[in-house]
Amino acid sequence: MSIANDNPNARPVVVLGPTACGKTRLAVALARAFAGEVVSADSRQVFRGMDIGTGKDLQDYGDTPYHLIDIVDPGAPFSLFDYLGAMQRTLDDLDAREKRPIIAGGSGLYLDAILRGYRLVEAPVDPLLRERLKHHDQERLNALLASLRPLHNTTDTQDRERTLRAIEIAYAELNEDSPSVQISIDPVVIGLHCDNDRLRARIRERLETRLDEGLIEEVESLRAEGLSWRQLDELGLEYRYVALYLQEQLNRNDMMQKLASAIYLFARQQVKWFRRMERQGVAIHWLEADDAPLDNALALLRR
Repeated sequence: MSIANDNPNARPVVVLGPTACGKTRLAVALARAFAGEVVSADSRQVFRGMDIGTGKDLQDYGDTPYHLIDIVDPGAPFSLFDYLGAMQRTLDDLDAREKRPIIAGGSGLYLDAILRGYRLVEAPVDPLLRERLKHHDQERLNALLASLRPLHNTTDTQDRERTLRAIEIAYAELNEDSPSVQISIDPVVIGLHCDNDRLRARIRERLETRLDEGLIEEVESLRAEGLSWRQLDELGLEYRYVALYLQEQLNRNDMMQKLASAIYLFARQQVKWFRRMERQGVAIHWLEADDAPLDNALALLRR
């Protein structure tokens, strides 16, 4: 993006942090301050009809334009490759219109791919390759994967389907004609920090608000539109636990307690991912979520 290189004072901004720490509100305020537009980095907000459970907080945007929210039907396949392609198209559009990207979200994998420039190739399922490999046992498949991709994930060798998929991707990466995507930006990265006790309280307060706003009804609506209990479980967190409640496997109080605990554990995992990104070279400017984050962010960006 030329905006990142030609004008240092208009570098893209990334706002990251654990769930319930106020990322959307800060991103919208920054977009208004710098004639920017908000770009979501949330793996669940891409899905239509999942507004309350994913915390889209669309009312917070007002007239501020936003992107990569409500772009896929629930249950439809949507990969990291798909997301990065959509991100690149969005960044190109903002650059052409000289709008500053304010990227906001908490999905560690999406943010890591953006900030560390993952190069991904399009790798559709290859029936011919799978036919050739159908008589290979797991040991032989693992050896083939190791020869193609020595630094493969260890989890790719523990399940036959995962191993086959990893081999397909490895062959696609060797093919220079395979469509690929890689984000290349030089952003200012702002992280919102919240101490554990305050984070627990924020999560609990937000969960109660979401239930009051119709979270259970939202899950019922997704069921009515055709999503299976398994699909709701795969969507995780709010959708998983409300689905259990609707199936009468949890009472309302147990649902609340278990869901609040699960969200808190998820938030802790997000923090661990961001700290790992720092160890791998991503510079994050941490601000306290409860200590005038907008004022501090503006001061940082106006240096």
